[in-house]
Amino acid sequence: MTHATRTGTWTIVPTPVDSPEALALHRAYYVEVSDRYYRLHEGRDSTPAEIEAGLAETTHDDLVPPVGVFLVGRYGDEPAACAGVRLRADGAAELTRVFVRADLRGTGGGRRLMAAVDDAARALGADRIMLDTRLDLIEARTLYTRTGYVEVPAHNSCRYAEIWYAKDLTADGAPEPADPA
Repeated sequence: MTHATRTGTWTIVPTPVDSPEALALHRAYYVEVSDRYYRLHEGRDSTPAEIEAGLAETTHDDLVPPVGVFLVGRYGDEPAACAGVRLRADGAAELTRVFVRADLRGTGGGRRLMAAVDDAARALGADRIMLDTRLDLIEARTLYTRTGYVEVPAHNSCRYAEIWYAKDLTADGAPEPADPA
């Protein structure tokens, strides 16, 4: 039996959030997280109407300079990953829309993407990054903890948020972990 592997190089670059490749990656991200949600809670995939409604509700205006950035990761020449970083009113950065195509997970793109996220947050003037996610997004949660994020108390009341993470971007500290109680 022959086992084929993919080899390539990851590059991560800021990209206009309204570019065709950014929009395609955002759509792929949204379909995956939406389908997972509906499979878990209703035993079905998202309908096309649910996908379109969700995408229509999503704004991108805070993922552009000077308040944010949208990063696209390429594996070779293929757009294959993305992440958005926006500056919050309190000076922290917020991470959103982290996605690596399923067929390229495990090739190092997630770690490269997260390193670029750190750099982008620092360039925006942040010394801390925060995010929220769902418990069923295991791959994302694993990536966050492997790249220095720790669980923290809730910092928002987002409808789908079930767990919150933060990362200190300074050399001398880490966020306080969440109270296990």
